[in-house]
Amino acid sequence: MLNNKFYVTTPIYYPSGRFHIGTAYTTVLADSIKRYHKLKGEDTYMLTGTDEHGQKIQEVAKKNGQTPKEYVDKMANVAKELWAKMDIQYDDYIQTTETRHEKVVQKIFEKFKEQGDIYKGEYEGLYCVPCETYFTQTQLVNGKCPDCGRDVIPMKEEAYFFNMKKYTDKLLKYYEENPDFIKPDYRKNEMINNFIKPGLEDLCVTRTTFDWGIKVPSDPKHVVYVWLDALVNYLSALNYLSDEDDTLMKKYWPADLQIVGKDIARFHLIYWPIFLMALDLPLPKTILVHNWIMMKDGKMSKSKGNVIYPETLLDRYGLDAVRYFLLREMPVAQDGIFSPEQFVERYNFDLCNDLSNLLNRTISMVNKYFDGNVPNYNGTINEVDKELEEFTNKQIDNFEMKLNNYEIANALQEIWTLISRTNKYIDETMPWSLAKEEKTEQLKSVMYHLIENLRKIAILISPFMSSTANKIFKQIGIEKNELKLWYSLKNYDKIENVKTIQKGEPIFMRLNKEEEIAYIQDAMNNK
Repeated sequence: MLNNKFYVTTPIYYPSGRFHIGTAYTTVLADSIKRYHKLKGEDTYMLTGTDEHGQKIQEVAKKNGQTPKEYVDKMANVAKELWAKMDIQYDDYIQTTETRHEKVVQKIFEKFKEQGDIYKGEYEGLYCVPCETYFTQTQLVNGKCPDCGRDVIPMKEEAYFFNMKKYTDKLLKYYEENPDFIKPDYRKNEMINNFIKPGLEDLCVTRTTFDWGIKVPSDPKHVVYVWLDALVNYLSALNYLSDEDDTLMKKYWPADLQIVGKDIARFHLIYWPIFLMALDLPLPKTILVHNWIMMKDGKMSKSKGNVIYPETLLDRYGLDAVRYFLLREMPVAQDGIFSPEQFVERYNFDLCNDLSNLLNRTISMVNKYFDGNVPNYNGTINEVDKELEEFTNKQIDNFEMKLNNYEIANALQEIWTLISRTNKYIDETMPWSLAKEEKTEQLKSVMYHLIENLRKIAILISPFMSSTANKIFKQIGIEKNELKLWYSLKNYDKIENVKTIQKGEPIFMRLNKEEEIAYIQDAMNNK
């Protein structure tokens, strides 16, 4: 039932070091949204990759005794291994050192040059090496880079510039006419007030002081500046302007969702749409800017001893617990906080007490009262059943509304509200009393509604926690059919393909709070 497409991208990550949970969050976010659209029967495509040119890469490679290409290939393999471990279902992984990308960048550069969008000049300014960015004195914060807080150095070189001023009015008009283009909305005002209104500077798009980059065909002493190079990946991965088959470009562009961190918002919300306007291409439907995962003492930093890597958590607590925590604890529109205490609390309360306990109680009762056979649906026996059905349908609507607006943490909250309400339903109906009083029809209705709600909960969590969803399906005896799942969410007429259910192992076991907090804290301190 493939009716439309959904193309989602992550940023391409800078491989200057090992990826921490902040990078993992961005990728899990994109992967979960893709899975949701796939569940609804859409033709989905996800792109991720690595941004491999620039002065910093050249310096890091030299320090490691490698050529830049050897270094970036090694780091790309490390990234792919991590995404495989996290079950990230990307469709393409692009490296900006690939020939398919370099050729497209060169064609785009020459096209801009021919159109008069690019001109040659001389740049003298303050440069941040890690961010690969020039800044004016007024853009600095306390004399340092406004993006990363590091020192900047004065630099002067011949360079090509992109005429940003030519497209400023067109960009502002687009902002005004397309309210869903930027999420959350306050980022649009941030771009306008901080960068566009004060006067948008023309963008330096080449460098001559190093050579690790894509050479300008008509002027090979210049290499293309990292942002014009990097941003083009979203097109080159679809074979735009390449000699290859352009089916992917025709099928998936424009992107439906592009996800970026707040540190690279300016490049994606100003420069990227302007480049697309200059290419006469449609703009992405939505660019989602998320905030950072912070520690209680500020940003993650190796020197502070507060960095947490995803592998540390994955190996001990499992993939689904890590994915759930990252998505649930990180509201897109503001910074989230990681702490060992909060991680253990989410695990014990949300996953063990709420979800796992609901499954265990339900399966035990179906086995005890009906030998593992799920009763048929006989309508709403009483007001409690009716109220549960209505509440469940409302929560499904709330979930969809939040997720379609990319409020992922809030969407998960709607699922857990449903889990809590279903647990409460057990206390309201008191199946043990119904069994004792031999009220068989009412007891059958309760067991049916509990199994059916678990089925719905498993569907809802499947984009975020696929392994857990599959375990629930297996334990409640449901044959999973991906294309039918979503469309059966509001069905209470019958549960299809039910087998006799068997008591399984708890899907989450309660953690020893003190032990696990100490373990995570030691891992953060590299002990």
